[in-house]
Amino acid sequence: MSEAPTHLSYCTNVHPAEDFDGIVRQFDTYATAVRRHLGGDVLGLGLWLAAPLAAELAADAGLRRRLRRELDARGLEVVTLNGFPYQAFQSPVVKHAVYHPDWTDRRRLDYTLNLARVLVDLLPDDARRGSISTLPLAWREPWDAARSAAAMRMLDELAEGLAAIAACAGRPVRVGFEPEPGCVVETIGQATATLSGVDTNWLGVCLDLAHLACSWEEPAQALARLRAAGLPVVKVQVSAALAAEDPVAAADVLRGYVEPRFLHQTRSAYGDRADDLDEALERKLPGPWRVHYHVPLHAEPAAPLTSTVDVLRAAMRELFAGPEPACDHFDVETYTWGVLPPDLRPRTDAGVAAGIAAELAYARALMAQLSTDG
Repeated sequence: MSEAPTHLSYCTNVHPAEDFDGIVRQFDTYATAVRRHLGGDVLGLGLWLAAPLAAELAADAGLRRRLRRELDARGLEVVTLNGFPYQAFQSPVVKHAVYHPDWTDRRRLDYTLNLARVLVDLLPDDARRGSISTLPLAWREPWDAARSAAAMRMLDELAEGLAAIAACAGRPVRVGFEPEPGCVVETIGQATATLSGVDTNWLGVCLDLAHLACSWEEPAQALARLRAAGLPVVKVQVSAALAAEDPVAAADVLRGYVEPRFLHQTRSAYGDRADDLDEALERKLPGPWRVHYHVPLHAEPAAPLTSTVDVLRAAMRELFAGPEPACDHFDVETYTWGVLPPDLRPRTDAGVAAGIAAELAYARALMAQLSTDG
């Protein structure tokens, strides 16, 4: 295997704070506790910064230095940012709002470039580059040729902006577009078609393994398709979706996962689709189902439900199969701890930290095994 560092982190979009002081409190409430659970000197964070704070940090070098000091003092490092939610991701109701503004809107471009300006000042010394994940252009409706052309112009400007930032900072930041059910880019096939012609020095794919499973895509074929298209895997979100082999038999348990905050797009093995779990239950889609509901990696959901951790493991084997990993940024992204069914939901901040640490331990052990096997 290559000696180049591979970074593992957990995504902080699970926490609600959106101002500077609130972010620092998150470090003390959760991140340092997670690091203590794992026993390491350094813990990686996939930091989420809401758009107003990203703009504030991008405009103030002193504030960026202060954020770096706060991270260093606690043994925390940042190589990747989650730029998918624009703001208010832990509001009582998010649903379709998470897709706005989309990549036809200059606010999305400005936000993403602000994140890149912040990230270059946070990167640890051993990081070759930074990464930012973003939405797969837009929700699928409304979408037409004019909106597609507008988005492509934004992506050209994004690549130019990232190149200029790297020229000043000395290290690159790449942006990965994250295929997600219901969006303009839902599948890897759509990603290779839609992103054909982008500047792959700066732009690529963020591979969310729960989303991959919900699209019923086979990991080896999906990754081969990306390689053939020359689209880099900029970042991997190590995540697992909810699965129901027989949704009729599991209907009562599935209703416990219906909640008002996030969309839980549901896909059957035979191509049936619903944009939320309650809709799938009402329409009685034929099974088996996979549900866009990120569940803890290390623990099975309520029986008779399962998770797509088998897809996660298959994808990770493919990513680690070559002489060096196909990606160097891996981010555990289970943002649903606060909306899990009550009997599975942590009751305290310490419980949340312990759950995140258990997920990271699971991912770390898997990556260590795969590195050894490779």
